Amino acid sequence: MKHSILLLLLSGAALAGCSSAATISSSGSVSAVPTLELTADAETIPVGTVNRDAADDPAIWRNAREPANSLIIGTDKRAGLYVYGLDGSKKSFLPEGELNNVDLREVMIDGQKTVLVGASIRNDPANAHIGLYRLDPETAELGVLGKYPAGPGEAYGFCFGQRSGGETVAYMIEKSGFVREINLAFAGGTITSKITREYKLATQPEGCVVDDRTGRLYVGEENAGIWLFDLNADNFEPQRFANINGRELVADVEGLALAPEGDNGGFLVASSQGDNGYVLYDLATGAYVNRFRLVDGAIDGTSETDGIEVILGDFGPAYPEGLMVMQDGVNEGGTQNFKLVSWSKIKAAVAP
Repeated sequence: MKHSILLLLLSGAALAGCSSAATISSSGSVSAVPTLELTADAETIPVGTVNRDAADDPAIWRNAREPANSLIIGTDKRAGLYVYGLDGSKKSFLPEGELNNVDLREVMIDGQKTVLVGASIRNDPANAHIGLYRLDPETAELGVLGKYPAGPGEAYGFCFGQRSGGETVAYMIEKSGFVREINLAFAGGTITSKITREYKLATQPEGCVVDDRTGRLYVGEENAGIWLFDLNADNFEPQRFANINGRELVADVEGLALAPEGDNGGFLVASSQGDNGYVLYDLATGAYVNRFRLVDGAIDGTSETDGIEVILGDFGPAYPEGLMVMQDGVNEGGTQNFKLVSWSKIKAAVAP
């Protein structure tokens, strides 16, 4: 959820690895939690909707054979889906109306490996739908596979998960609080969907991400904190993972992303929108690790970030260990875009 936030920024050079001694939240409270200051490595061209809150959530497809030809998909929540190259250039645009969050997985459809892209469709506020698309890695274009019902209410957050047996599951985060699990099947080249479980949080959630290794779903309740659903359990009920406390995590909590390591380690990364920060938690223990923000350098920093994504692996010389992409809510020129940062830079700065 976007706020108009006036932040008093601490003065000082915007050097990667610098740390500010305090942060100021949207409520005006001052925190003594140190916040690292990093700079972006690249940025996308702005989305087409000008002078409005429009860019929202990114997804990343890593090209394992040609890492530098990997692609970024970003939503313009007023208009549709963009596909960008790692240089930030626009590769294609699919006009689909109001889409909010986006995610992707590689699946088999009709015997063919398919880069399946999913997004939450908000064109009908009374009925949530999932839009499913096929990404063509060669042309960097999206083809429409269909629109699938995801229960009553306004579609908002969205993410995919994959079970150990290979089944693909979608999670629709409905604006009034429902978290819905939707099983997808691709038998005979026909896609079918079925709502299997749901749980209602007390207030508005949005960001979500699934750790396929551990079968855990993380959901951000914007003004409360981050919840963990054990997808292997019989009951579909959350456990508290992190609280919004105005120090490490400042409301709203927005996008969530994973940087996995080993069998169950690595980081959960959260967008702390209220103070323009990004927070890292240890996935194995749930402990707070560190936080940073993007400040102005050769490329302007980020403000009021909604969606984020992290994918580890080789993306070429500029991103040898992985890539983080984050939406910039207050971009230079007034039209929103997405910023790119090397994961190796982030990891080196935040490691305890």
